[in-house]
Amino acid sequence: MKENGIILSIELVINEKLYQANPQRTALGRKILYHSVLMIDEMGIERFTFRKLAERLDCKEPAIYRYFENKHMLLLYLVNWYWEWLRFRIDMKTNHLKDPQEKLKTAISCIVDTAKRNTDVAFIDEDVLHRIVVAEGTKSYHNAAVDAQNAEGFFLSYKLLSEALAAIILENDPQFPYPRALASNLLEMANNHLYFAQHLPRLTDIPGDERLPQRVEELLLFFANRILGSG
Repeated sequence: MKENGIILSIELVINEKLYQANPQRTALGRKILYHSVLMIDEMGIERFTFRKLAERLDCKEPAIYRYFENKHMLLLYLVNWYWEWLRFRIDMKTNHLKDPQEKLKTAISCIVDTAKRNTDVAFIDEDVLHRIVVAEGTKSYHNAAVDAQNAEGFFLSYKLLSEALAAIILENDPQFPYPRALASNLLEMANNHLYFAQHLPRLTDIPGDERLPQRVEELLLFFANRILGSG
């Protein structure tokens, strides 16, 4: 990775139960991640198949199954990767800040604004992956198997991301009784209102123009500050 021009040679830790072989550690695995992100963005998870991915990669379909059991596990992996990457970025951007309000503002900016992202990951287009999380992310945990998957730790990355945001909320108001609820609501609101503005505009007050990310950031800050009594 590269943050502000500095290469960060880290490997995000993803639940090993989500994959058969770690795709971050081989050339083919990284190609699978890169092209699956592009293809899911192009056609949606319903139309995306491993057969189509194999054709794009010019490889045999069984080679992909050596990494992922099915496309749902691949989607879960990608969404978990995004959650881990976002938590990493929030930590990078806030760990030197002393002012709690500035920390919260910076964290919300990281959650919302793809235009401000300057992390460079060669094998995943983070902005495209963000679009997938906005459009498809809830499908990773809104399904009949959610309780069994939760027992396997498939959503731990999201919980850790929410806990990191909740900790910043408590820095702003140590007596606030619902930090986890507010944190998860801010995360969901960010994706929902980006999606609503682009596809279901009557469900939001945010116009889907070129300032969409900044407007959603302002919306989240408005709610957070009002709820915490700091705005």
